Amino acid sequence: MESLAPERLKPGIHPAYSRLLCAWLQGRGFSEAEIFSGTRLQWSELVNEHRYLSLEQLSRLIRRATELTGVQGQGLALGRSTSVSAHGALGYAVVSSATLGDMLTVLERFVAIRIRWVSLRLKRESGAVLLEIEESVDLDDCREFIHGALLGTFVQMVQAVMPNQCERLSVALPFSGAAVRAHYEALLECELSFDAPSFAITVPETLLEMPCLTADAATHRNAIRDCEHQLAMLQRGGPLSQQVSIALLDQSGAFPTLELMAERFAMSARSLIRKLKSEGSSYQQLLDEVRKEQALWLLQETALPIDQIAEQLGYQDTSNFSRTFRRWFGQTPLAMRKGDMSGASPD
Repeated sequence: MESLAPERLKPGIHPAYSRLLCAWLQGRGFSEAEIFSGTRLQWSELVNEHRYLSLEQLSRLIRRATELTGVQGQGLALGRSTSVSAHGALGYAVVSSATLGDMLTVLERFVAIRIRWVSLRLKRESGAVLLEIEESVDLDDCREFIHGALLGTFVQMVQAVMPNQCERLSVALPFSGAAVRAHYEALLECELSFDAPSFAITVPETLLEMPCLTADAATHRNAIRDCEHQLAMLQRGGPLSQQVSIALLDQSGAFPTLELMAERFAMSARSLIRKLKSEGSSYQQLLDEVRKEQALWLLQETALPIDQIAEQLGYQDTSNFSRTFRRWFGQTPLAMRKGDMSGASPD
């Protein structure tokens, strides 16, 4: 079996942001059932802090939010309305920074502990510093939402530490403003340009040494220590449940047994069971979720015959795969591929 998983299926964003999106939708009168309909997500998955979401999962939630509200640019609105403390240790490290320059350095170094699909780079220019946001994974249909959310979050952070200075920023965005320009201009005071080659925020050099009103050296030290701990964990692969999921997604050949997976992580099967349980998961649950996501991806994004998909997912009997698929999605693989929803069970 070849490696099946594109980057789009791998966990990459802290679940707090999906929770905030759901809360934002609930604030507009939508019920939990309405919000999750068709997303193949559940609230219980989002409240587990160990369960980072994949780009594919986030995309389904974003599409559903757009269907419900008919509003574009929701990421920006979400970022602008989210308190800095919602970003965990990173948020506390930001608001306790001594200067805006220190805050930018914190963001550049630690953004990965909240989202791994982008990286930040600070570049000095004449009279200004350029904060470039680079995609490490192709964000595709999530680009406007994620970049908008990052921009809204950054503006909210600057406003928190240094009120009334956001209008001195200028922003270049790597997508069309046709559908969102008016929305962005209503929520932001800074200079905006769209269809740029990359996402960049220009900060005047004179702002960098201005003291943050919320500076607190003791809080900053503690928050930085926490950020460093989380970054070290991320560099080791993140929480164990996430490491196991990625190992399964990258699997070439038959999926390993619990015992073989435990050997891969240099522990006993009993220890693997115990540690996954402490993170609200189990090996069988992770394996089922990987198979489920890969089944849908292969069915909708490739032309592989259904019997080959079944074989790649470890099913020797295609009819057994079809029964499992129907239990997962309420319809057969063939009906799903044809886009026939008549046999689907309600969400």
